[in-house]
This record gives sequence, C-alpha cells and structure tokens, in this order.
Amino acid sequence: MAEPAGERAKPLLPGLPDEISVWEVLLRLPPKCVLRCRAVCPVWRRATSARGFLLAHHARQPVLHLLYGYDFVGDDIESLSIVPFDHRAGVAAADQLHSVARLAHDSSRLHDCFLLEACCDGLLIVSVQYPPKLSICNPATRQLAPLPQLDGFMLLGMYPHPPTGEYRLLLYLLPTDLAPEAHDGSYVFTLGSGQPPRHIACPEAKELRHSPESILFRGCLHWCIGNLMMAFDTIAESFRQDYEGEVWTFKYRVELPIAEIKEQFGKSVDYWDVVAVPWDDDVLLLVKFDDCLLQVDIHGKLVASFCRRGLGPTNLRIKQTLVQHAFFPTLEGYVVNSLPFV
Repeated sequence: MAEPAGERAKPLLPGLPDEISVWEVLLRLPPKCVLRCRAVCPVWRRATSARGFLLAHHARQPVLHLLYGYDFVGDDIESLSIVPFDHRAGVAAADQLHSVARLAHDSSRLHDCFLLEACCDGLLIVSVQYPPKLSICNPATRQLAPLPQLDGFMLLGMYPHPPTGEYRLLLYLLPTDLAPEAHDGSYVFTLGSGQPPRHIACPEAKELRHSPESILFRGCLHWCIGNLMMAFDTIAESFRQDYEGEVWTFKYRVELPIAEIKEQFGKSVDYWDVVAVPWDDDVLLLVKFDDCLLQVDIHGKLVASFCRRGLGPTNLRIKQTLVQHAFFPTLEGYVVNSLPFV
C-alpha cells in the first residue's frame, strides 16, 4: 500500500537529514537494535531493509569470537546459546556474554543437542549428532533450514566462493558397510543449488577427519594437524601443498598460571580446553576447565574469569549480518523466528 505523501516527506529523525540518520546513526546500531527500528514506522522499516543499507551495516560489524553456552533444566540440556565474545571487554564483563540466539534441544532425542560446526559471514552451520544432521542458520535474522542432502557427510569447512558469490561447504563422506570406499576424496556442496554434493579429487581430506574446526584466512581454509599446516584454496577448490613455499613456525609458548588458578578457584585442574583468540594483531587464550572460562594473555597472566555452567570456547568467529540470502526460502524445512529458535 502506498504511503501518504506527508509521511514520505517526514525525516527519519527530526532535525537531521536522512543521509545522516541512515548512514551515520542507524548504520552504527547493533543488529538487534536495527530490527527493533523496523517497528517504528514504515519509513524506518524501508530504510533499514534496503539491501545497500544491510550490506554496509554488515561491513561495519566487528568480528567476534564465538562461545557456546548450554542452558540446563536440572541435569538435562534445554538449549544451545550462541554467544559472541568481545575480547576487548574481557570475559568478566557479563554484559558482553549475551547470546544472539538460542536453539532448543529436542527433548525426544536423548543425549542429542545442537553443536556449532562452522561460521562464515554471519552464517552458521549447526549439527545434531545422532544420527549426524547439518543445518544452516543465521542467528541474527533467526532463519534456519536443515540440509538433509548432507546426511552421512562430515563438515570440513564453510567458505564464500568469490567467482560466483555462492556459499559452499567442504565435506568428507563417512564410510559405511555398504560403501567402504565411497569416502575417498572430498565433496563440495553449494547452498541453495538444489544439486547433490559434487565430488572433487582431494585425497588429503581424509587427514582432516579428526582435526579441529577450519580457519578461513586469505581465501583459504586452514587446519593445523600436529606440526603440519594444511590449506584448501577456496577459488581453485584444491589443497595447496607447499603454501607458496612459506614456512610455518610457532610464535608463542604460553605457560598457564596453574598455581594461581588452583588458589583462586580452590579446585584441581584435570582437563583443559584451550583456544587461541586473535586480538589486535596479537593473541589471547580462552581456557575452559570445569565450569570456569578464563582469559589469559600471551605472558601467561590471568586477565579475567567467568563461571557459568555449560559455557565454553570455539575456534569460530562471527560477523553478524542482517543481509537476506535467497537460498534460505528455497530449502525444505526452512523456518524463521520459529522453533528450534527460542
């Protein structure tokens, strides 16, 4: 329905030109605030829904490290919280640990809950394990769709494909009793293509089955396996063996402040989960033990701590986006602002 001429003539913010209101004020708001602005009036909704605005807004978003947080009812997992972590504020700042979305656990599936698998440009791949099933999710827009075509595949990484503008997944086909050799090489799946995963001759993928999450850096997916660095060129879609002759070396050796941790928290430490976090051209460590999450600098100094049951680090980083992707509505089982979101 057309808007009245008088309403179209009103500025978004009285006393300010729309050029400033949109590109200097609204553009600086976090995603949740932008979504709330759409409820003010049709003019605000139109301004904050334009694709040019959404692309510019995404470009301004900080790249934040991702934490996972499991929410419990008694001893049962109720949901997975997707928690961006602004390491500049420190783990101790509770207001920095708000989740951007929560995915409810299906109570009919015992011992099964969502896991974070990969992240790229604000899009997340999440999974349940029994049996393995993958889904694509945008926590900022609360969109999610299952990917049943990928049942039986293990995710190795997610990346944008610059020549086509598509988002693609690098996969490894898990062996079965009926097809023990079908897993040789790897597969590429294009989100929204409607085609099954495409086989590519990359026998190196077999080495990545038990590796941690991949890191997207300089157009390549990277994995560190022991002393070996493996890289997958996302344009050529092949592994690069010598990485242009560069030599990878260890940059830091950090001694964790175990005595201080034991004294401060009054408990022994039997198991560590350590993740290195990029920070202003440097590195911080996130260390999980028991129900504690610690922030440690490269000198082994305990910077901050936060205790919360079920909270832990990942190797993933997120840059939130409100950009609408055309592939979401084409996927069977697609939901928006509905279960499993809570």
